[in-house]
Amino acid sequence: MSMNGQLRKDCLPAQEDVAFFAENGYWISPIIFSEDELAEIVAHQDRLYRGEYETGKAPVCNWLEGQDNPRALRKTDNSHWSDLTLRNVAVNATIGGIAAALMETETIRLFHDQLLYKPGRGTGKETANVGWHQDYAYWQCCAGPTLITAWVAFTDVDLSNGCMQMVPRSHQWGLLNVNDFFEQNLEKQQQAMDIPENEKFSTVPVIMKAGQVSFHHALTIHGSGPNTSDQARRSMAVHLMTGETKYKYDAKGNNHFNAQMMNGREGEIYEGDAWPVLYTAKNEL
Repeated sequence: MSMNGQLRKDCLPAQEDVAFFAENGYWISPIIFSEDELAEIVAHQDRLYRGEYETGKAPVCNWLEGQDNPRALRKTDNSHWSDLTLRNVAVNATIGGIAAALMETETIRLFHDQLLYKPGRGTGKETANVGWHQDYAYWQCCAGPTLITAWVAFTDVDLSNGCMQMVPRSHQWGLLNVNDFFEQNLEKQQQAMDIPENEKFSTVPVIMKAGQVSFHHALTIHGSGPNTSDQARRSMAVHLMTGETKYKYDAKGNNHFNAQMMNGREGEIYEGDAWPVLYTAKNEL
């Protein structure tokens, strides 16, 4: 499968889409991945959960069948290390081109990926919510919020199966005081947030068909509710950065595996094989 190879210019955002992202901090693409591609992606996702690593290299962390809680949210960091089909999603050229347009930059690199699986309720009580958070709160090893996330839907997503919800304009509020990916009480979080004056906390559900990709800025507040359907919600969060993103030492941020790979190189750009280029404007000339 060559899903990462060619830039699909028909999927790139128009000028008004770029303006929408600048104002609201998120945008939703047309369908990028076909049904056949998604079927192969899902099959390879399940291989990872069985501990089958095509490349022989394990991801940073992974949910494993027979060992971990089947009712929990599954989060695999850097699945692209372990599986070539999943790598093709993480380094997809069209995703890179869209991210470059929205961030108004010439180069987009992969920061890391997160393979996600939110189980359906079944007979369990767990909801596997994702608490309100800004991605940049976890990326303090970067000198600035020059990052964007592409969230690839492997299945149709809506409120019934716990689609993401965005808070428009929140990327303009700076880094807030409440950020917890694993918090289950979203209402409690909202009440504790220090929202700027003259701003309003309102949410927009990101409803998508399988194969679509949503994009959000590293400071955009987002989260998701329970999956009340019978089927799992499957996706990959492809965390991306501009070509100018630099490492910054931070006591908390230095726990991130990307910071550890920078090995104290303060002020240097994240570049090299660990952070592959998805898109560069030079290649489009």
